[in-house]
Amino acid sequence: MPTRPSFLALVMLCASAGVVFDAPVSSADVYELRTYTAAEGKLDALNARFRDHTVELFEKHGIESVGYWVPTDEQRSSNTLIYVIKHKNRDAAAASWKAFIADPDWQKVARESGVGALAGLESVYMEATDYSPTWDVEKENGVADDDDLFELRIYKAAEGKLGKLDARFRDHTIDLFRRHGIKSVAYWHPVDEPASNDTLIYIIKHNSRDAAKESWKAFGQDPKWKEVARESGVGRLAEPPESIYMRPTDYSPIR
Repeated sequence: MPTRPSFLALVMLCASAGVVFDAPVSSADVYELRTYTAAEGKLDALNARFRDHTVELFEKHGIESVGYWVPTDEQRSSNTLIYVIKHKNRDAAAASWKAFIADPDWQKVARESGVGALAGLESVYMEATDYSPTWDVEKENGVADDDDLFELRIYKAAEGKLGKLDARFRDHTIDLFRRHGIKSVAYWHPVDEPASNDTLIYIIKHNSRDAAKESWKAFGQDPKWKEVARESGVGRLAEPPESIYMRPTDYSPIR
């Protein structure tokens, strides 16, 4: 990207509005990272609408729910919902959204939910990398607790370095994450240019906020990581990584 806005402004769409990684990801699969900013005081109503209606209506129209999270930072914890859904392909996504918006059931829910107009809606279409892991929802959810914390991270590689960044994650970083107690959930590239040329989006999981702090400290001090960082050819990222800590909603398939 010549000039990259903050993550929460990657792509602005002018629209209002149980997943399991239990099989290899098809190359046709398209994921969508969506960020909703609710009007003041309306986040609870927005979550209720998703919990009681929207997730079911997504399924009705061929949209697969991957995960739903609320950021932990003070400002966004009161107004922001971040979620990932999956479509069979980009054409299917367009058809599903068209049918969803035209659905009388959705229109009734939208009128009666009390959410009102969103203050912001953003969307990034993504494809899974070839090293994105299989996430065992049943196993992971079976050991989840209230302290579990997810982290959404956005990396912008220097020009021409995205392939080397991918190689570093594929061959080294994910194993080093595991060594230091960081669980990899999924790794994606944006579909659309210019972000498709330089951007990596991924979600990881920590046992707690304190665990995240300790894991990142140990990771950064690991001699193997230092060696990999020197020799990978990635160099410096074009911008500092963006990080959003998040907690799953009570209706999120991934928890």
